[in-house]
Amino acid sequence: MVSFELREFQERIQRTKRRMIEQGIDVLLITDPANMNYISGYDGWSFYVDQMVVLIIDEEQPLWIGRKMDANGAKATTWLYHENIIPYSDDYVHSSTKHPMDFVAEILVQIGQGNRTIGVEMGAYYFTALAYERLKQGLPNAKWKDATLLINHVRIIKSPQEIEYIRKAAKIVEKAMKKGIEAIAEGVRECDVVAEIYQKLISGTPEFGGDYPAIVPMLPSGENTSTPHLTWTDKKYRNKDMVIIELAGCYKRYHAPLARTVSIGPPSEQMKDLSKVVVEGLNNALDFVKPGVTCEEVEEVWRNTISKYGIIKDSRIGYSMGLNYPPDWGEHTASIRNGDKTVLKPNMTFHMIPGIWYDDHGVEISESFLVTDKGCEVLADFPRELITTQNLMVVGNMETGTIPHGEIS
Repeated sequence: MVSFELREFQERIQRTKRRMIEQGIDVLLITDPANMNYISGYDGWSFYVDQMVVLIIDEEQPLWIGRKMDANGAKATTWLYHENIIPYSDDYVHSSTKHPMDFVAEILVQIGQGNRTIGVEMGAYYFTALAYERLKQGLPNAKWKDATLLINHVRIIKSPQEIEYIRKAAKIVEKAMKKGIEAIAEGVRECDVVAEIYQKLISGTPEFGGDYPAIVPMLPSGENTSTPHLTWTDKKYRNKDMVIIELAGCYKRYHAPLARTVSIGPPSEQMKDLSKVVVEGLNNALDFVKPGVTCEEVEEVWRNTISKYGIIKDSRIGYSMGLNYPPDWGEHTASIRNGDKTVLKPNMTFHMIPGIWYDDHGVEISESFLVTDKGCEVLADFPRELITTQNLMVVGNMETGTIPHGEIS
């Protein structure tokens, strides 16, 4: 079940250890599920309990430490020797008297790591304040360093195999977006549209199936299009509703997000005009992408484009993405926004989502892209425009999941 060759994991570890040396870290406790996967291959829905991969600077293989019932999952999905998979008993789970980090501390002391400099991912979603306190109690002689995003920055440059997985995720998102748009109509419930989307996200293509995305599909409609992060309800769509669809295909935990805005029936002139501005800005920003430019320079192109129409947007328009688990498909490293001086390099992957939201309406049209040697590769093939439901019979006749530009208006 391991998704990469051993050599790739070993190269990842060497790059990570170089960063550990730069930051003076001897032992790295990895609790972000995506970083655990990146280093060891571990893939399981067990991140709701304490678990980690331990990377020791002078040891060849890391350790996996987690719940006993998940140890066989580690044996099935990682490249580690079985003796490097160390489980704790179930009486540590949700106990008021003991904590899994007590067990981790005991293991680190037993193997001679209790006096070293230990890095922890302070900003990881699943590493709690209580976990940190129990580690410090159990390892009083250790020195502590914040290692948040240490591995995330290693992950920002993708390997050829990772890029192949992201391209497959993009094929899945094309199919899911197409199915969602086809399902939207007056009188249809939002939840039923999402059910259609999920079927495509998971079934994928005849050649390869899909995985669960790190974020659920987001489908605000009507006045709720004024905000980007609402999911769905059981209400029925009305004529002239606007609907934003933001979702991601996922393959072997690698994502390709995509957003489009749909009008049920003819859109207003205001929405037509706003969507044209978003598309123009998105096109110009994508055309500017190439190795050597910075994230803030890409954002400046977008900002200068929309400013011609008197529009101001004060939030970022994109971020690096790829491997991840709930609750986010972003990597938390580079952002396409003013002030981010990250230099774009080949094999970085981003989601550019320059949405504009007002008090009672909004538009999202996004693309995931790969930085190439000379520019960028847009990963999904889907019409980059405001979509109306009146011409969807053409879409319904298509079998490939790829919709040529102009077929939907």
